[in-house]
Amino acid sequence: MEVLREHVEEEEEEKKVFVVSNELQDLEEKLMTPKLFNLHQLLGDNRRETIVFLQTGLTHLNLTIEFDWSSIDTSQLPASYKTNSAKEQMLLQLADNFHRQYAHLCPDRQPLFLHPLNECGVEKFVSTTVRPTLQPYPELYNWDGCAQFVSDYLSMEPLSSPITPPSYLPSPTTILKYQRGDCFGFSVLLCSLLIGAGYDAYCVNGYATREICMMDETREVCPLLEKSKEVLKEPVKEKIKKYAVKPPRDLRSKFELQQVAKKEANTEAAQKKKQKEEEERVMEAEKPKPDPLYGLRVHAWVLVLSGKREVPESFFINPFTAHSCSTTDDHFLGIESIWNHKNYWVNMQDCWNGCKDLTFDLGDPVRWEFMLLGTDKPLLLLPEEEEEELDKEEEEKGFDMPPSWVDPIQISRKEFETRCPQGKKVIQYKNAKLEKWAPYLNSNGLVKRLTVYEDPECIRVLEVKEWLENREDMMNMRELNKKTEVTTEYFSPGHIQGLKAHTYKTMEPETERTMEFYSETRVDGLQKRVENAKEMTEYFEGRSDFLHYRHTMFGKRTKRAQKLLVNTELNARPIVQIKEQFHRNPEKPADEDVAERIFMILEERIMLTYHCKDDYITASKKEFIKRKDVDNKGNKIIMTSDMCISYQVGSFVKNKKLLHLYEMMLKLMEAEKQLRHQVWESETEVLEILKIREEEAAASRLTVSMYDTERNEKSKQQRETMERLMQEERQRQVEQDLDYLAPFLIQMGSTEKMSKWQALRLKEDCLSDFKHRLIDKANLIQARFEKETQELQKKQQWYQQNQLSMTLEDEDAYLTYCSDAMFRIRILEIRLNRHKEMAPQKYIELEEKLCKDPRLAEYLKFNV
Repeated sequence: MEVLREHVEEEEEEKKVFVVSNELQDLEEKLMTPKLFNLHQLLGDNRRETIVFLQTGLTHLNLTIEFDWSSIDTSQLPASYKTNSAKEQMLLQLADNFHRQYAHLCPDRQPLFLHPLNECGVEKFVSTTVRPTLQPYPELYNWDGCAQFVSDYLSMEPLSSPITPPSYLPSPTTILKYQRGDCFGFSVLLCSLLIGAGYDAYCVNGYATREICMMDETREVCPLLEKSKEVLKEPVKEKIKKYAVKPPRDLRSKFELQQVAKKEANTEAAQKKKQKEEEERVMEAEKPKPDPLYGLRVHAWVLVLSGKREVPESFFINPFTAHSCSTTDDHFLGIESIWNHKNYWVNMQDCWNGCKDLTFDLGDPVRWEFMLLGTDKPLLLLPEEEEEELDKEEEEKGFDMPPSWVDPIQISRKEFETRCPQGKKVIQYKNAKLEKWAPYLNSNGLVKRLTVYEDPECIRVLEVKEWLENREDMMNMRELNKKTEVTTEYFSPGHIQGLKAHTYKTMEPETERTMEFYSETRVDGLQKRVENAKEMTEYFEGRSDFLHYRHTMFGKRTKRAQKLLVNTELNARPIVQIKEQFHRNPEKPADEDVAERIFMILEERIMLTYHCKDDYITASKKEFIKRKDVDNKGNKIIMTSDMCISYQVGSFVKNKKLLHLYEMMLKLMEAEKQLRHQVWESETEVLEILKIREEEAAASRLTVSMYDTERNEKSKQQRETMERLMQEERQRQVEQDLDYLAPFLIQMGSTEKMSKWQALRLKEDCLSDFKHRLIDKANLIQARFEKETQELQKKQQWYQQNQLSMTLEDEDAYLTYCSDAMFRIRILEIRLNRHKEMAPQKYIELEEKLCKDPRLAEYLKFNV
């Protein structure tokens, strides 16, 4: 029975292999045979699946015209690209020997990816293709910046065969030059940058899902739309005060409340069930079709181990998308081998559960079989005797990895800024499309656009987000909601009006809009202004008067034509009410510190509310009623008791005198006048900002840094002018230093056409000046000689007069002085005699040089 069972199992396995091979053959025939599709028939059942199928099919059809790395121009490449050194040849022999042993011990596993051909058709070991290089850009010093650059800069090419590694692996420099590559090219370039930046990074050869291998992100949510998980804070329970006012008694029926709560719970449960069913239906509709090559698709990615650069936990990087993933991610199905610039490791662990159970301890030879003994990874702890024997074996058999044959990776500033191929890249996500541009490619400064759609077919636009750079108006982002037609513009610090954000539907004045400002850049501390046709609300912070809120209500204009007139205070919208609120001023008593004041302009009333005192639940209030200056009989009214209604909390002091209240009312009336003017100024500022924004939107000017000499024409011209002037000055200085006739030519003025008399005069002046210089030099040496001689004679006379009273130290000092003086006199005598001998010879040489000078030879040839 056991034999029969084994026989049946073998037949089932053979059937499975036969089915898979048939599916592979059918898939290859479908991909290689061009067909005409009936779009109506295809789009009938499931439009999304058909679109994805067409995209995948087109991607595979492109394999017939894939880029041929063997046909590129290799004439300018260094010799290391075209030949192998003796050490590299020995490494290839070691690799072949390692592969034979591996194939013998593991005959059921796929061949190792060891030494593919490079762009010159030469076999190169994969570890020597990695070229660690640190780039001079701060953005490329972190792993996310490196991954994003590689993902943006290169164009993805699928493998020629999805189930086998490529036969070609170009160098990272060639991949950068042509801006294209498969997953192995992406990984080698990214690994080179990461190792250069100090990370413990490795290239991985393994297996992944179809979506990862084909860079299909149509089922992935765009990273820009992922909301950060907010940490829910538990509400802090307020302490119940001992003498707090008890809440009113709840007189509602408990039975009715229970019935209402039960009904709401049932409704909520039904909604949740319906929502869950809808989500399951959508997930089932979006679920991809089964992949016949699941677990067989070859893919390459990057592994970053913990330790270096303060990496707390090991993780994967998908070089196509620049996304980091956990080492237990379901999309990565297995690992064959990994390598860096120092060694090559083969995974000996079982991948039946993907990469979830793998241990990345490269020093464990049981789990990871290394090719070279010269590894920097620590081995497992062994007894001392075995460790000594192992050290001896390593000394005998150790082999260091040859240096990389690839030139250092160089990324110019222009290439780093351009990023995307031809300056543009489009990525399709789930219900979203992301477009990227290089800086300065668009005249309006657009560098990124995210379009969010309502439907999976990406037809009905829901929202558009745009990111901008280098704009003169400092705008860095713009959002447009297609449903509500609301536009929100965001600005960096530095706008002329301190604008931070502007939300609006239309640019027409006196319509609904919200403006946010950088309050620290404004004198009035304005933070936000919300406006519509009937009211305007302003929020402040950091003011010395503790104002933080102002709300203005407007009435209807009597004449609509006034809206079109010049904006003056007389033509402003009529104000109905102004409300202001203030923070607590600790320097004032609570019953004198105003918390809120309301100016009811049409009702001619002013209401004041003060801050609450400690341990009080009510606040003091005052209400002023404005009246005319005279009554019906013509008598003048100053202040009456009924013009002020006040309520004082916790005070038994009598009410203030009418004079004091009258002065307070006058101040409030003056404040009301100023407030009305400030509201008009706010309206004027809104109109000015709208006008400026319209001009800025129409112009769309971009700024260029003064250090960017590539684009800054003014700076470039100035630099070229300075270089030209410096070169001319340097050349003139050199000519002036070499020209011994320059001082005499300058004295004569214009010497373009020199006469014979001028030439003779120039010769005589030059010889006369040289003669005077020789005589002056002789006189100077003679004067110094005579001075030294006289000083020595005076010293000798002093010695003769005082030699009887001198000490031994004075005699030694005298002898030292005499020795030095005789040395100086001797030197001066030699210089004087030499000068007398050389002066006539130098004079004759100068005369001959003048006669041979091309500027004077024509006139002096008959006078020699």
